[in-house]
Amino acid sequence: MAGAATRPDPFPQVAHAYLVEVDGAVLWEKQAARKLPPASLTKLMTALLVLEQNQLQAPVSVSAEATRETGSRLNLKANEGFLVQDLLTATLMQSANDACHALADHLAGSESAFVKQMNRRAQELGLSATHFQNACGHDAPQHLSTANDLARLAHELLKHPQVIAITSQAKTTITTLEGKAYKVSNKNALIGRYDGALGLKTGYTAKAGKCLVAYAKRKDKEVLLVLLHGQDRWWDTVDILDLAFEHANNTH
Repeated sequence: MAGAATRPDPFPQVAHAYLVEVDGAVLWEKQAARKLPPASLTKLMTALLVLEQNQLQAPVSVSAEATRETGSRLNLKANEGFLVQDLLTATLMQSANDACHALADHLAGSESAFVKQMNRRAQELGLSATHFQNACGHDAPQHLSTANDLARLAHELLKHPQVIAITSQAKTTITTLEGKAYKVSNKNALIGRYDGALGLKTGYTAKAGKCLVAYAKRKDKEVLLVLLHGQDRWWDTVDILDLAFEHANNTH
């Protein structure tokens, strides 16, 4: 951290806050401790709790509450049955709020009970600047996190190999237990277009702006970028990742 603070910031305008790590060490940061709305980067915590339950083949019945979700969604129908793994795929790739909410209801009985689990897990992980008010990332007064906390959360999530298996796909199809198919597209524009891009999560709301946790790997080098309220999200991310990989190759 100390080393990062002394380096000149090469990307002062790209976002309200960002953090870049190479192989787990901070390379650059800007206001990485500033509390900001994380939008759908929230779903990283939802996904972590799902994976820690380790019941990806369990059946889920979509709740009526989940079907009333707004924003990005698949338009799931109440009482449709899915495997947990398929709803997790829709949550991480397409940022589907109805799939996310259905998982919250399944795991905790209600979204409000699930949010308590999210906040408890955040405390256990030392995410002291993070507080959730919903499972999916909608703007709310105290729904806040930081680039530092989200990077730590991303590392915890990456301990589960199923994550990259999901987030590295450009497209897939999930089916209900009855056989109805839903097409799922990855909202991460880097996947399939940027060499080494494997994930991890996009986010956007009016208040949060364009957010991203980007994870890329080339040979034995790993780069993690957390971007909160970005400007030109995709072009800036490509520039940052390119420079980070260049730095990694020049220092080893």
